[in-house]
Amino acid sequence: MTTSTEVQLIPRKVLFGNPLKADPKISPDGTRMAYLAPVNDVLNVWVGKVGSDEYRPVTQDTDRGVRIYFWANDNTHILYLQDAGGNENWRLYATNLESGETRDLTPFENVQVQLVDHDKHFPNELLIGMNKENPQVHDVYHLDLPSGDLTLAAKNPGNFAAWVTDTNFKVRGAVAARPDGGLELLVRDDEQDEWRQLLTWSANDALTSGPLGFTQDGRSLYLQDSRNVNAGRLVKMEIATGQSSIIAEDPQYDVSSVVVNPDTYEIQAAGFVKDRLTWQVLDSALEADFAALQGIQRGDFTISSRDDADTTWVVTFTQDNGPVAYYAYDRSTKAATFLFVNRPDLHKYTLAEMEPISFTARDGLTVHGYLTRPTGQDQTKLPLVLDVHGGPWARDMWGYNPEAQWFANRGYACLQVNYRGSTGYGKEFLNAGDREWGGKMHDDLVDAVAWVVKQGSADPQKVAIYGGSYGGYAALVGATFTPDLFCCAVDIVGPSNLITLIQTIPPYWSTFLANFHNRVGNPETEEEFLKSRSPLFKVEQIKIPMLIAQGANDPRVKQAESEQIVEAMKRNGIDHEYMLFPDEGHGFAKPENRLKFYAAAEKFLARYLGGRFEEHSA
Repeated sequence: MTTSTEVQLIPRKVLFGNPLKADPKISPDGTRMAYLAPVNDVLNVWVGKVGSDEYRPVTQDTDRGVRIYFWANDNTHILYLQDAGGNENWRLYATNLESGETRDLTPFENVQVQLVDHDKHFPNELLIGMNKENPQVHDVYHLDLPSGDLTLAAKNPGNFAAWVTDTNFKVRGAVAARPDGGLELLVRDDEQDEWRQLLTWSANDALTSGPLGFTQDGRSLYLQDSRNVNAGRLVKMEIATGQSSIIAEDPQYDVSSVVVNPDTYEIQAAGFVKDRLTWQVLDSALEADFAALQGIQRGDFTISSRDDADTTWVVTFTQDNGPVAYYAYDRSTKAATFLFVNRPDLHKYTLAEMEPISFTARDGLTVHGYLTRPTGQDQTKLPLVLDVHGGPWARDMWGYNPEAQWFANRGYACLQVNYRGSTGYGKEFLNAGDREWGGKMHDDLVDAVAWVVKQGSADPQKVAIYGGSYGGYAALVGATFTPDLFCCAVDIVGPSNLITLIQTIPPYWSTFLANFHNRVGNPETEEEFLKSRSPLFKVEQIKIPMLIAQGANDPRVKQAESEQIVEAMKRNGIDHEYMLFPDEGHGFAKPENRLKFYAAAEKFLARYLGGRFEEHSA
């Protein structure tokens, strides 16, 4: 294998350490900006005046770092969510920018907070969900921000999976889970009325449909709706008549995101993630803005925050071969001011381009994905890392991906496959993954490798399988079901036994359990089927070295999922490494833990694929 000396090794810390700055948000009054940046290597929120260089940290997290935050609409508080050790029992905190005081607004043990709604027209209020009374479901609480008082706003009868707030900040819509895996959309005229059914979605439509919000007059709902079509389209439904009008649609791709006018509540643009993100502008008032944004720089953009006057937007650009860039966009002048990139040190190195690909699976289904190959060297017969996304009801997207860049920089081609069951490609493609964990979903991965090998890009003797969550399961399946295809496997928080996975899901996933039974299998009635799709029961077929990493506090894929297959490998004398992180959950939030894992994974892959590795982290 030849590697050009011109392509410098990118230090792991540049790829996987904390960003220098990230996720800027404009204040409601448009005079200040907030962003995430480290304090003693722990991410915190910094705030300063727009146009100045004088920013200061306002939160004081010293452990996991702040990752989810937003401005309160009162212009005085920064709100953020934080869990303990990766347990996903999120608490809501408020930092007062005038006093510097931080309050824990939800000081409840073993309770998970969900943000239901916040609205500029109700600056001192929030609606949050908490599973305080019943661990299995979230009720809605009204939070008075100045006092911190919590009042029950909507009681969950036991099967509500989501809530919809109207433009008067009242909970007037709900999504109920049905025993067959379908959904019911319920509405009521006010918070004192009984719920009534507006429509039902079958199990086949459940992951490609759902409510997006009420119209300003409260008489209609915006929906993503895949009934009678393949892909989830954007529609507006009158509540009184049930009549729907189509606003935006694509025959193959689901609506992935919407831009909503914060004053009129009308949907102004709809996004579709195809090979790349494309926007359909619905409000003519935004056409000139979107045209101007497309000319700012290479990449795909999203509007990440807007001030109350809607004159300043913060716009995020992602591109495959560079860091994420942020701009402040002035709607009156149609001019953008560069703010910063999240990882400026990446500019010192040569990054690879991510190429959209598609191929035909063995049963004729078209499958899409991305191939990232090293720069500055021969593009043929490369060692290949099959990097499998989690979910599985999710998808890989074009843009900056630190793992893809890491693999390419070390001399490997990186293949990312949106196998059947991935989202965004319509319900037929998504539902083709039902009951196909370890079956046709894995066949798609095998067929993708065969396609890349046939194209001449990959060396069939040097193929690794790598992934987290469902991707970790796929890595275990690769090692047990198709052990001759791969030369090594890396599993991060992946389930090894589908029976115990489903039996130990978090209690608040109760409204999704029927979906698990439909799309994976039912442990009570299909034990043998689930065993046949579980790597744990095929451990003796492993022929390749394994690296397994697990967070001890993972609420989704419990520690036992990794440890039961590690114990089985020990009994069978199989070459493996096991890394347990006692202060992590479903993935690695702390930079020191990320860097420890990636150092081990890099050395492991270099041993079996022959690529480069950084001896000592910068």
